[in-house]
Amino acid sequence: MAEIVLDHVTKRYPDGFEAVKGMSLDIQDGEFMILVGPSGCGKSTALRMIAGLEDITDGQLRIGDEVVNDKAPRDRDIAMVFQNYALYPHMTVRENMGFALKLAKVDKGEIDKRVGEAARLLDLEAHLDRKPANLSGGQRQRVAMGRAIVRDPQAFLMDEPLSNLDAKLRVQTRAQVSQLQDRLGTTMVYVTHDQTEAMTLGDRIAVMRAGVLQQVGTPAELYENPVNLFVAGFIGSPAMNFMPAHVEGDVVKLPMVDAPLPRDAIERIGDAREGLIAGIRPEAFEDAGLVGEKLNEGVTFRTKIDLVESLGSELYVHFSLDHEGVESQELQELAQDAGTADVPGGGAGVVVARLDAASGVKQGQEHELWLDTSKLYFFKQDGSAAVTAAQLSAARS
Repeated sequence: MAEIVLDHVTKRYPDGFEAVKGMSLDIQDGEFMILVGPSGCGKSTALRMIAGLEDITDGQLRIGDEVVNDKAPRDRDIAMVFQNYALYPHMTVRENMGFALKLAKVDKGEIDKRVGEAARLLDLEAHLDRKPANLSGGQRQRVAMGRAIVRDPQAFLMDEPLSNLDAKLRVQTRAQVSQLQDRLGTTMVYVTHDQTEAMTLGDRIAVMRAGVLQQVGTPAELYENPVNLFVAGFIGSPAMNFMPAHVEGDVVKLPMVDAPLPRDAIERIGDAREGLIAGIRPEAFEDAGLVGEKLNEGVTFRTKIDLVESLGSELYVHFSLDHEGVESQELQELAQDAGTADVPGGGAGVVVARLDAASGVKQGQEHELWLDTSKLYFFKQDGSAAVTAAQLSAARS
């Protein structure tokens, strides 16, 4: 195991493009660190620099106590698992898992021992004599992981290893990866585009945007206290709703309702009362008829329901607001990444609420909804956070 430290690491290509810009990140010994962000944000480039597959233009990279900028990949004592399983089709599972050890001229008895241990850990014992063509996608990915495990490296690097699996298998394999890291206790750096994957796997998450590290924290920290508009919009599923807002006195005016705010929250907002962007997570809403004693802790409003999606245990309710929209480079990037930028309307003005399955809400009809005003987020037009949900909650209490 080893600590991995990126100290102002930059990757600049010959044409001047900077894929990673001055990235500083301390990955602790035995930690499961997730690098997440939209396509092209630099997360895979950062991982490849750790692996030695990309040269570092500026800055310093340390694995353990050693600077490894100029070390070849084979000398860094790391193991990498790629999106493509990269298994040898003519070899059995046993041979694939032990191939790197065989090249290193490790004793056959030791190879068999390590392969056997890894196979037990990954539930592959019954498949050791089969070839990759006779395995499912999840089994092939476990073989690729086993090939990394037998080397007993200082750190595991994983580049979107589950992206080729179907949805159900991804959930199953995701749990296995988490259990595996917990058992091995080895430092792991894991790249993914899937923020749900990031939230359920990592000890900490590093969110990247356009080569720049935006925020590092536990899943709960990123969810509850995003430092800027981009992190707020990227973390959470369904995504946070954004709408224009401005403050008059102790009331914030939202497109669907005027909501009173505590004096302390107003003071935190300061002079930036016009041109604010309000962020509301879907779970901040509820059917007003189901709130009970908490009704006075928020505000209610009536709206026409455009769409109801039932997930069994909960409902996703869509409704539209008539407002001038919000302009932000961060929101444009998030829309492009989500594939909604070119959709007519781009989802502007559409709000998603997550309600209890017991709600009697009906598609095409008006219904009274409740908004928890302690869970409002506010951002300035430049994307910087003005007031966090935690601050609002503290102010209310």
